[in-house]
Amino acid sequence: MIIYSSTKIIQIKIVYFGPAMSGKTTSLKYLMNYYGQEQNLRSIETTTGRTLVFDFGSITITGNDWKLKILLYSATGQDFYASTRPATVTNLDGIIFVADSQYAFLLDNTRSWNELFLYYGENFYQIPIVVCLNKRDLPSIVSEEQIISHFQLSKFLKFKLIPTIANQGRGVVTAFYNMLEFLFPFIPLTP
Repeated sequence: MIIYSSTKIIQIKIVYFGPAMSGKTTSLKYLMNYYGQEQNLRSIETTTGRTLVFDFGSITITGNDWKLKILLYSATGQDFYASTRPATVTNLDGIIFVADSQYAFLLDNTRSWNELFLYYGENFYQIPIVVCLNKRDLPSIVSEEQIISHFQLSKFLKFKLIPTIANQGRGVVTAFYNMLEFLFPFIPLTP
């Protein structure tokens, strides 16, 4: 969090992280559209439309005297571009981890989750985390209890688990608001 007292701007950085094709970019696109800010979303994509480095957008919320500028990134999930991920997760305030709920992707989710631990070590548990269990409308999905146990979420000071269906927008805004509530617990928020 950066506070610019001279201009009365508070700036925060939230990163969407997770394995390839889990729904990070879809979630971010929905969120930007929800706020009417889709024109402020920038993507660096491959020729097939997959995230190459990261997606980036910003949302500014204006209060009475101050402005909250929220920088939103989604890290590439493709292993070929893994070298770009450490720079994307530097100096963040919160992580929205987008997991593919399908049981067949549990190993991919775990690899991506463990990668975050490698970046932060024990400090990982201090970072506010919202885990989006995406694609909840598909068959053969893991339970919330399995993810809580598998990711050892009880070790975190601040975590929330939200079922989502990003391509329909279900749960996407709720996940975002949960992150904002972690970062600004003194401000009442409603989606």
